[in-house]
Amino acid sequence: MTSRTRHRIARAATWLAICGVLALVFALYTRPGFMVTLIDQLWACF
Repeated sequence: MTSRTRHRIARAATWLAICGVLALVFALYTRPGFMVTLIDQLWACF
């Protein structure tokens, strides 16, 4: 495997991981209970 191929595979894997994390975050925003808990925890810091 050449260096260029490894670089492309690593770059594709990085983008795939980023898209997966973004999809997970967007999915959590659709759960109102999670958002209420998150805001309550954030508010408790002050």
